[in-house]
Amino acid sequence: MLIHELIRQGALVTPLNIALREGDNQLDYLTLAEEVTFAANLFFDGGLARRDRVAVYMDKRIATVVAMFGAAAAGGVFVPVNPLLKSGQVAHILKDCAVRILVTTPERLELLRPVLAGCPDLKTIVIVGEQVPISAEDIACISWAERLHAPHQISHRVIDSDMAAILYTSGSTGKPKGVVLSHRNLVAGAESVSQYLENRQGDRILSVLPLSFDYGLNQLTSAFYVGAGVVLMNYLFPRDVTRLVAREKITGLAAVPALWVQLAQLDWPAGVDEHLRYITNSGGAMPTHTLAALRGKLPGTRPYLMYGLTEAFRSTYLSPEELDRRPGSIGRAIPNAEIMVVRADGTPCVPGEEGELVHRGVHVALGYWNDADKTAERFKPAPGLPAGLPIPEMAVWSGDTVRMDDEGFLYFIGRRDEMIKTSGYRVSPTEVEEVIYDTDLVVEVAAIGVAHPVLGQAVVLVIYAPGQDEAVSEKLMAGCKQKLPVFMVPVRIVARMDALPRNPNGKIDRKLLACELAELFEETK
Repeated sequence: MLIHELIRQGALVTPLNIALREGDNQLDYLTLAEEVTFAANLFFDGGLARRDRVAVYMDKRIATVVAMFGAAAAGGVFVPVNPLLKSGQVAHILKDCAVRILVTTPERLELLRPVLAGCPDLKTIVIVGEQVPISAEDIACISWAERLHAPHQISHRVIDSDMAAILYTSGSTGKPKGVVLSHRNLVAGAESVSQYLENRQGDRILSVLPLSFDYGLNQLTSAFYVGAGVVLMNYLFPRDVTRLVAREKITGLAAVPALWVQLAQLDWPAGVDEHLRYITNSGGAMPTHTLAALRGKLPGTRPYLMYGLTEAFRSTYLSPEELDRRPGSIGRAIPNAEIMVVRADGTPCVPGEEGELVHRGVHVALGYWNDADKTAERFKPAPGLPAGLPIPEMAVWSGDTVRMDDEGFLYFIGRRDEMIKTSGYRVSPTEVEEVIYDTDLVVEVAAIGVAHPVLGQAVVLVIYAPGQDEAVSEKLMAGCKQKLPVFMVPVRIVARMDALPRNPNGKIDRKLLACELAELFEETK
């Protein structure tokens, strides 16, 4: 099964069931399948070769979904780009994975124009909107409407181990890195999640999360796997979510902790839990009081707590029946996955012993695009396999510390790397710091994640800027707002009178800074 064939299967089994809804617009499975074919033909006509990358940089709309699955149907690889990213970050993605075709809107194209010269592999831009700019240099601009007239083409030969998508996620250092997912990865993830959530044809799933986020993308794939419907939403305010859940009779809702914190503070419309069958959480731990509040407001709704990482999509889930028995647990392995807890040498930990979470199975990604070194760090042979196996099976070593109890339930301890988890996003400290260093206003800077009641963690900058006046923080904050998406912008800048502390290796002591900031924030509450 290939990922776009989930839609074709729906068109055969339940052709008139609504597959996608966006505002007042909707498509049934038969029409969606036709649209995906039209898009595939358009990409062929635009010169798409097998495994070429197609970036989709738009807000969440029906055309966004059609473009993604159309690229897969044509034998290409779709690259959903977070619409919150700024032009420089988008340019990095376009250049890094040598995007051949870009699907975007006229407004977003204008933002990208200054950086397109640095994307030599980009040959075609497909414009979704009224105005189609005149082609320039070596890049052709064509209208999305042309998909209706593109000549029918025979798709490139594709099998389920071929690449289907590249999802960009921030690394612990430097620019975002692309996680390469196969058709098999995506379909297996959809199957596993649909199985334990008991998804069905009559479900209506609300898509709140970005489609560039593996958790958000799965709202589409798991719905399509069973022939359910998806309601697309560009999230604005928490109240909008609860209203849409009620108006559209939503049966399944997924969110990250920062959003759940806000939703738990609202009065939900009466009777919502009569149709809202389940809610899910991933992207960080849901606070205990938030979960309790949601259960109180939605007594008929089943909460599923989950843990995952883009490199293996989803690893564990805690069923609603275990919530009270195992507070704080991230659950057990999802269907068709094995989760191990191992020591540094790869030997298994005993129950209660802390170790690294290792995920093996069909969900493990193909690695990081164009980055053999980082791939070798995270994707390594699965521990415990027979020594006589000539070709080792690759597993993903999460870098996260967990422990397992006697019954196989896992408990999250912490992250070994220095990633900042804010609003469900993984933020690279280095990427934020580079923006600050580019200003030439500081000598040293460190971006630190500090516990925050709504965001999970907040980005806080610690700077050393001798000779600067008190206005330096305002200048730096303005620069961050100009060059970084909202979720990366620091909530506070702390200036030090001396150089940042160092650890024995001569590196900035981030752990010490994190402790100091935690104490500072506690004192100012």
